[in-house]
Amino acid sequence: MPTLDRHDNVFVLDLGDGENRFHPDWLASVGAALDEVEKTEGPRALVTAATGKFYSNGLDLDWLFAHADQQQDYIVSVQDLFARLLSLPMITVAALQGHTFAAGAMFSLAHDFRVMRADRGYWCLPEADINIPFSPGMSALIQARLTPQTAHRAMLTAHRYGGADATTAGIVDQAVAEDAVRTVAIELARTQVNKAGDTLATIKARMYAPALAALLDTANPLG
Repeated sequence: MPTLDRHDNVFVLDLGDGENRFHPDWLASVGAALDEVEKTEGPRALVTAATGKFYSNGLDLDWLFAHADQQQDYIVSVQDLFARLLSLPMITVAALQGHTFAAGAMFSLAHDFRVMRADRGYWCLPEADINIPFSPGMSALIQARLTPQTAHRAMLTAHRYGGADATTAGIVDQAVAEDAVRTVAIELARTQVNKAGDTLATIKARMYAPALAALLDTANPLG
């Protein structure tokens, strides 16, 4: 399960050491960690990271198929997390040390910056291959955070981006050695801790207003 640590003014949320899929208990744990980060006053920033082969493989499809009657509520909760992270009143950095797939990739896009491992691991939106369409909110998030050309290729072809490829496409900001991913992410976050506060929150809310509205549309989240 996710754990929260602190390095001076930088909070580090470790998503776990498994596939880090979005089980409802996992979502609740991440939400509780964000509560703690948000209630803290003063300079601060957030890094999310993970341990092992995966950053996140996204939706917990096993749980979802076993609870099909809760599909809409589940997608609402996932999109609430994306919206919350996208509009968090501090700088956020995703440290992608391993595979970042599907909703896990979307979760990474809700961060302000991304640092990825250069030599192994993929960033991928496989929905076209697994026959699961993007919700309107998910589409809006992806298209708000990627160039039109990159969003088109990533969403329609399910291309798997390695670190160098993802950097060239503008998906991640840096690709570094495995043992440097978390350190570089923390240092990047550390340079931005003084940005935290209401002004940054307003800038984000206005910058991403259409995506946030789509993510928070609880009336018909699946389109």
